[in-house]
Amino acid sequence: MYLLGYDIGSSSVKAAIVEVSTGESLGIAHSPKKAMKIISSQAGWAEQDPEIWWKHMQLSTVELLKSVSIPPEQISAIG
Repeated sequence: MYLLGYDIGSSSVKAAIVEVSTGESLGIAHSPKKAMKIISSQAGWAEQDPEIWWKHMQLSTVELLKSVSIPPEQISAIG
């Protein structure tokens, strides 16, 4: 059984797959390779477009699944 986890940071989205019984990380991917844009329309503001997060979640997931060769239906939970 496998778990898929995400870390949505200000610079990138990271995805990881962990094997439940051993706790072993089987793979990690991140997207984009350079930092995501931060919007600062006023002094002291820092925002990001959630659509960009979604795009990079998709890209990091595809990259991760290709690297670990685990069928998506074997992933039991996402967090």
